[in-house]
Amino acid sequence: MGIHGLSKLLNDNAPRCVREHKMEYFAGRKIAIDASMQIYQFLIAVRQQGGEGQLTNEAGEVTSHLTGMLYRTIRMMEAGIKPVFVFDGKPPTLKSGELAKRKERQQAAETELTRLQEQGGSAEDVERQQKRTVRASREQSEEVKKLLGLMGVPVVDAPCEAEATCAALAKAGLVYATATEDMDALTFATPLLIRNLNSPEARERAARKLPIREFNLELALGTEGLDMSIEQFTDLCILWGWDYTNSIKGIGPEMIPDPFPFEEARRMFREPEVADTSATPAFKWSDPDVEGLKRRPLPPAPPHYHHHPLPLPLPLPHPHPLPLVAARRPGGLTSCARCTSCARCSYLIDEKQFGEERVLKAIERLKKCKGKSGQNRMEDFFGKATIIPNKRKEAEAAKGKGKGKAGKGPLKKAKK
Repeated sequence: MGIHGLSKLLNDNAPRCVREHKMEYFAGRKIAIDASMQIYQFLIAVRQQGGEGQLTNEAGEVTSHLTGMLYRTIRMMEAGIKPVFVFDGKPPTLKSGELAKRKERQQAAETELTRLQEQGGSAEDVERQQKRTVRASREQSEEVKKLLGLMGVPVVDAPCEAEATCAALAKAGLVYATATEDMDALTFATPLLIRNLNSPEARERAARKLPIREFNLELALGTEGLDMSIEQFTDLCILWGWDYTNSIKGIGPEMIPDPFPFEEARRMFREPEVADTSATPAFKWSDPDVEGLKRRPLPPAPPHYHHHPLPLPLPLPHPHPLPLVAARRPGGLTSCARCTSCARCSYLIDEKQFGEERVLKAIERLKKCKGKSGQNRMEDFFGKATIIPNKRKEAEAAKGKGKGKAGKGPLKKAKK
C-alpha cells in the first residue's frame, strides 16, 4: 500500500522530518523490513543474463527470490545493519477490491504475453508483459523464511499487513525503524520510516538518484511541520488517497462519494491487526548454519523419531530428534537460530542447485558480517544525541515553506 503524494507533501510542508543518510549510518541498528515487498521486487528484477526470464535451477524452479534475498541481506549486514524480516499474513477485508483489480491486470498481461509470443513480438514488449504476470506465492515466502533461518536472521509472521507489524515493533522499541517503500507505514504510526534502504547497490542508487531517506513522524506532525495530531494525520492520509480507497476528486464540504469506507479505513490504521509485542524478548542474530546451506539433506527419519515439543517457525524435512535453537514467540514472532552442524537443514547447493563456489563465497561474506552487526552504537551507552539545527537551512526552509503552496494540496491557505 501507499499514500498517494504523501512523500511530496512532507517534503514541501515538513522538510525537517526528512533526512538523507548513507547505508553505513544505520550500522548497529535493528530495522524491521517488509519482506513480502522485497520478494516481489526480486521476482521482477533478478533475471537471467539478457533479461530472458527469471533465474531458475536445473529443475526449472524459480530462484530469483532466493538469490536476491541472499545477497541483499548480506549487503545490509556488511554495513552493520541488523535486519528483522516481517512477512504478510492474511489480507485485510478492505484489500479485496484491490486484489480483484490486480488479478484482472495479471490476466490481461498473460493474454497479451501469449499474443506477443505467438506473433513474434519484440523482446522488450515480451519482457514487460512477463513482469506484469509475476506474483509471489506462499511457497516462495516459505522458501525465503527457511533461507533467512539458515542465515541466522530473525523473521516475523505478521497476522495481517507486514508494515503494520513493522510499525508495532518500532513503537515497542524492539527495532529502530521500519524499512519499506510504502508511505502508509507512517499512517500506522511508525516513529521512523526508511525508504530506498532496500534499493540495489549504492552506485545504482546514485545513478537513479535514490538516496536513502529517513522520515521522522514526530517532526512531521510537529509545529514546524504539518502541526496536527496522529488522528488528524490518519484522516488526512485516507482522504489524500491510498491503494484501497481511491482519492476523492473535487472533495468539498458538500461532496463526499457514497459509499466511502472511511470508518473501516480509520479502524485499519488506528487499530491494526499486528503481532503481539508485549512479551517479546529482544531479537537475536545467530551464526549462519554453514553446513545447512551447503550439504544434501538426510533421508526422511523413521516414524519412531521423537517429535519436537515446540511448534517450529520453519518447516523441516522431517521431525528432528534433537531440540533446535528455535522458538515461536507470542503472536507469531519468531527468531530462528540453528546448530552449525545440522545437515538436515541443507538448502542452497543440493536442494536448490546453486553453484558451490558462489555459495561458499556468500557464506564467507556472511561469517565476516557477524562482528559488524554485533557492534553497539555510542548512543546505546550515552543516549541519543541532541541535534542542533542548522540556522541557515532552517531559514531557507521557513522561507520556502509557504512559497507557491497556497491553493495546492490538502493544506491550502484560507482566503481572506
